[in-house]
Amino acid sequence: MTAHDERDLVRQVEGHLLLAAAREEGRTAAARLGSRLGWLTDIQRQELERQFETEYLALARLSWCRTAERAEELRQAYEARYRALRGRLLACGVLGCALLAAAVLLVSAAA
Repeated sequence: MTAHDERDLVRQVEGHLLLAAAREEGRTAAARLGSRLGWLTDIQRQELERQFETEYLALARLSWCRTAERAEELRQAYEARYRALRGRLLACGVLGCALLAAAVLLVSAAA
């Protein structure tokens, strides 16, 4: 198994664990809501809890997608900034070497 395969496997496991945790949170919140509505029949409570859990998962998925999109935007912005800074550093290094070479040539010519 290559390192890339291992990373993919880890991502899949993390995804399953994240989804399982979100489902459990949704079920817990749905059960809390259902228990507060004592006038519901058992069937109505089960349907409410099922719909609540479905909506909870949809909102969690939307939140994850927005977070992933924002992370990608930030990654692109930071990479562009890094490239610009690296270019400036390279330009300063080349300029410094050119100045040093000019100084050496001046000192050599004067001596």
